[in-house]
Amino acid sequence: MNSLSPSYWRGFGKLADPRLTLASLSSMLIGAAAAARNGPVNWAWLAATVVGIVALEIAKNASGEITDFDSGADAAVTADDRSPFSGGRRVIVDGLLTRTETRNIAALTYAVGIGIGIVIAAFCDARVLWIGLGGTALAWLYAGFPCRMAYRGLGELAVAVAYGPLICSGTYVVQRHALPWTVILLSLPVGLLIAAFLWINEFPDYKADLAARKLNLVARLGRARASHWFAIILLAAFAIQCLLPAYAFPRGVWLGLAGIPFSWAAARRAIRSPDATSLIINAQRWTLESFVILAIGTAAGLVLAGR
Repeated sequence: MNSLSPSYWRGFGKLADPRLTLASLSSMLIGAAAAARNGPVNWAWLAATVVGIVALEIAKNASGEITDFDSGADAAVTADDRSPFSGGRRVIVDGLLTRTETRNIAALTYAVGIGIGIVIAAFCDARVLWIGLGGTALAWLYAGFPCRMAYRGLGELAVAVAYGPLICSGTYVVQRHALPWTVILLSLPVGLLIAAFLWINEFPDYKADLAARKLNLVARLGRARASHWFAIILLAAFAIQCLLPAYAFPRGVWLGLAGIPFSWAAARRAIRSPDATSLIINAQRWTLESFVILAIGTAAGLVLAGR
């Protein structure tokens, strides 16, 4: 396939879907806002951080596509169970990209992300190297060999760690050259909500994942039981958010609690209709909205409170 063809760029666009990059951008927003509260923002290094992390996210999506294509997980998703938020990007299954093209995109974007990380570590703060290595490892091991965490019930934990402490803390370290433990605490609610977004996205793929032996936690628990755990994860995220002012954060971070109605609606929908993909799609959308609103509210609360 011609790498300049419309099909190729449609496939690349699916791998770089803004709805997926919202997760990393939300965590970076909180990290940058926490850093801004304690000093000036270096916009050049922040831009480099954004480009590097988004590149790694595209790489994770591309390498995951290859694994899910090879296992048959994407092909097994029926038309009735397809959703804008789940079922994979289907770039290989739908013929937008070949397996080789998808592999090449993964290699290129991993190289870009790692290269930017090395530059930041060399010229800004060496500690970023270790955070970046951890994030890159999770990006690869999420679906890649030898761990294939998403296939072993560990993908949800990997996402919570990567999109919570790693991305948020890495963004903060680049700006402030330090890492207070409170920044890790600050990152937990958004990490849990993004893990919950992955969790609800596994509901429409349940049958296909079982057929492909992709035994994530929803596949292991069954959708009915998993719907209650989904609600618990959401509750835990906002419970931690409520406690943040007790740990030197301004009460303004409670603006992030504006995401509660969306999470509440998502939890109710999942518990009432765990097997109906047509109804779960709204729960997916509400969960995405809840973590974006939490991130914006938290960041606004940090910045408006001043130093």
